[in-house]
Amino acid sequence: MNTDAFAPLQFLAAQLLPHALEPSEDGAHDLSHLQRVWHNVRTLHSEEGGDLEVLLAAVLLHDCVAVEKNSPLRSQASRLAAKKASITLAGLAWPDARISAVAHAIEAHSFSANIAPTTLEAKILQDADRLDSLGMLGVARTFYIAGRMGSALYDPQDPEAKAREYDDKRFCLDHFQTKLLHLADGFKTTTGQRLARIRHERLKGFMELFKEEIGVC
Repeated sequence: MNTDAFAPLQFLAAQLLPHALEPSEDGAHDLSHLQRVWHNVRTLHSEEGGDLEVLLAAVLLHDCVAVEKNSPLRSQASRLAAKKASITLAGLAWPDARISAVAHAIEAHSFSANIAPTTLEAKILQDADRLDSLGMLGVARTFYIAGRMGSALYDPQDPEAKAREYDDKRFCLDHFQTKLLHLADGFKTTTGQRLARIRHERLKGFMELFKEEIGVC
C-alpha cells in the first residue's frame, strides 16, 4: 500500500489505513478524500500547529464507519467512527489521553453531529474536512452524491425556491443553500477561515454561472 500521500507519517498511515474505510461505493468518502483532507490538515498545521500524529489518526479514521447520507443514522456517524477508532488505537497500545484526543476530533468533525470542537486538533480536522465541501471539489462531490441518491439537478418549476421550501433531498441545487453556502461562516482556525473564504467565492461563482445557463439569471 502506497502511503506517500500521508508523509511525513507513512509508518502510522500503514498501520491505520487497513482500518480507515469500510467497503463502500461512496466515491465522495474514499481514499482520495482522506488524502485531500490530510493535505488540508498539513496546510493548516503549518500555520496553526497541533499534534501531527493525533491529526493523522483522526484523518484516517474519521470515516471508518460508512453511513450513507440518506441513512437515519447519519447524525451518529462521527460518534460511531470515534468509537471504532478508539478500539483500533487501543489495540495499537496508544495511551488513553491520545485516544481521547483522536476520538473527540472525529466526533466533532461532522456537520450533522453538531458537536463543538474544543481542542486545536479537533478544530483543524473540522476545518480540513469542510474545506473539501467547498470550492470546485465541493461542487463535484455535491453533484456526485446527488446522483447516487437519485436527486434531480434542480427544480425546473422553481430553481431558486422562491415559492417553496428548500429540499436538498430532491434537488441538488438546493443543497448549496441548505448547507454549502453556510459552511465558510463556521471555520474555527484563522488559516481555515482564510482558505474557506476563497473556496466560498468559487462556490458562489459556480452557482451564478449554473443559474445563467439554466436561464434564471
